[in-house]
Amino acid sequence: MNQKARTIIFNIAGLLILAGAVLFLTKWFLAPYLFAVGAAGMAVCFLTLPTKEMEFRERRLHRFNIIASVLMICASGLMFKDMKEWVICLTIAAVLLLYSSFVSGKKK
Repeated sequence: MNQKARTIIFNIAGLLILAGAVLFLTKWFLAPYLFAVGAAGMAVCFLTLPTKEMEFRERRLHRFNIIASVLMICASGLMFKDMKEWVICLTIAAVLLLYSSFVSGKKK
């Protein structure tokens, strides 16, 4: 998968995750499906990223991103079971993604 396609999928997945989380609070029945598709899209983006040329620090941050995407998939499963613990999984995932985005820096 090339970088442009990965960026498009990542942006759409982020919007679906946000829409699914907000619409779940309104009790819309399709909200968990939106969230699950977004979480799966984000996981695909992180899992298909080549890591051979990454430095140790970048690989560590990449693992944080993978853990965050797995937590979002767990959050979507909890949404389907109508359990409130999905918020905890999503919060931890958001903190991991926020940390890795601030620490990683810009690529030249």
